[in-house]
Amino acid sequence: MKIFVTGGSGFIGRHLIRQLVAKKHTVKALSRSPNSDMLLHQMGAKPVRGHLHDLPALRTGMEKCDAVFHLAAWYGLGKRRSAQAERTNVAGTHNVLHTAYQAGVPHIIYTSTIAVFGDTKGRLVDESYRREGPFLSEYDRTKWLAHYRVALPLIEQGAPITILMPGAVYGPGDTSIVHDLMRLFLQGRLPFIPGPETALAYGHVEDIARGHVLALEKGKPGESYILAGPVRTMREMAHLWAALGEHAAPRLEIPAGLLHPFAPLMGMLETLVDVPTPFTEEAVRSLGATYIARSDKARAELGWEPRPVDEGMRETAESILPYLPPSPDAETRRRRSAAALLAAALFTILWLMNREE
Repeated sequence: MKIFVTGGSGFIGRHLIRQLVAKKHTVKALSRSPNSDMLLHQMGAKPVRGHLHDLPALRTGMEKCDAVFHLAAWYGLGKRRSAQAERTNVAGTHNVLHTAYQAGVPHIIYTSTIAVFGDTKGRLVDESYRREGPFLSEYDRTKWLAHYRVALPLIEQGAPITILMPGAVYGPGDTSIVHDLMRLFLQGRLPFIPGPETALAYGHVEDIARGHVLALEKGKPGESYILAGPVRTMREMAHLWAALGEHAAPRLEIPAGLLHPFAPLMGMLETLVDVPTPFTEEAVRSLGATYIARSDKARAELGWEPRPVDEGMRETAESILPYLPPSPDAETRRRRSAAALLAAALFTILWLMNREE
């Protein structure tokens, strides 16, 4: 098959292209830079120079194609990184899906996310679940718009779109907040577990890419498929990551409710300095949320199976550990633990004061 991919040099896209090429498909991919051109060539794909708002480039890339994968998206947390969210996730998705439909491409596969469900409040939901907000981040909001205001209306018009909805994607080469938190715990540099009740459904990037290939081979146009693996809480992940880094997990846990009052403060700080992703207003506000969903439909109809989290995280840790600076010594860890205990006491006092008001 002749296939066109957007986001081919991204985290999932790189694995998808390699798997498509391995299956002898002819792959073209949208490219915005010489570096992307080089990477795509190395993977066996032909780069098409352009961007999501370059309609002639999109039409050129999709010409005579049997399938289009639209993976390109803006992902991030934090005010300073969200300027392009709506332009990329909503307008860009509109351009790609409409162009593919107009070009008569018979298979259009759009990568959405279970983040469109928002905080499921502990419920393990399926594809029939729908929530209108409120949204904890610009990523959630703009991907919701792309899913429900762009992709689904096009399906109703007859576009042969299949929607895929990954959960928290991880693996070697990840640059998301999952990777940032994993590094901190691998190094023993976070003296407490923030929002231990927070829960995500994890999927290894190779498995997510394989789910895309299966959707091309077995997926039905007009259907949505959740690609979400095992569910783990922040508490469980912190202990796993610490063990992989060969040291003890922090004993101190700070519930999300004690941290939420500080989200606006982090938002103010973001306007002044570049705040690390795990400490942005949106990240703090998201603590305690559950982004979890079940993949029964993908397993039954596509034959998709995710690997165990422990296995995937061990492989990911092995790709990170050699490049980490030395872990802090015992005295440094004690000082950090003492500071964390003091911070927890202050959080508790402020939380109680807010409750009394």
